[in-house]
Amino acid sequence: MSFAHLTVTANKRYLYLKIKIMRKLIVSVEMSLDGYIAGPNGEGDWISSGEEIWNHMFNDLADVDTVLLGSNTYSEYASYWRSILTDPDADPNERKYAQWAERTPHILFSKTVQSIDWANSRIARDPHAEVTSLKQQSGKNIVAWGAGEFASALFRMGLVDELRITIAPVLLGGGLPLFQGIDRTKLKAIEVRRLENSAVILRYEMNTGK
Repeated sequence: MSFAHLTVTANKRYLYLKIKIMRKLIVSVEMSLDGYIAGPNGEGDWISSGEEIWNHMFNDLADVDTVLLGSNTYSEYASYWRSILTDPDADPNERKYAQWAERTPHILFSKTVQSIDWANSRIARDPHAEVTSLKQQSGKNIVAWGAGEFASALFRMGLVDELRITIAPVLLGGGLPLFQGIDRTKLKAIEVRRLENSAVILRYEMNTGK
């Protein structure tokens, strides 16, 4: 076998490994059965919870090392989970997530926020440039919490690799829809999990066909 052949073979393997370990951007969201992520007044008291859901979430987070947040989500998110760390009466699962969040890098996407003071957090302005760069770096997968305009923008830019939806067994009758202003997009179902509380977790990967 020639040196040239070995070099080509090695390059092919390197390319294969690069493609294989490419980080995924996962949009993860909780939604009512009629397609809303928040009630008419922004309420989220309908969101499914319980030990089973927490176990599924922690299992999924084992493959995640970066969190993306839009400006509408970040303020309340950061305030709440930081408070859990110092709350002696906090739910054990909430405390476990708060500890994970405290040590996991978070990126806030905002055109107006100038500074943030949460450890391991930073601000980015350009989602397309930032996510493209992150995917080319080594590491685990990237998750974007929440939906609305931020998630819709990620979809419009073609950055999303996987969509995870936890559907709560409730009809809200109105509120904030899951997506805003996106084009027709085909998805491929890769997993369905039915939970004991009648919630359903759906996982879809993006299909480039229109």
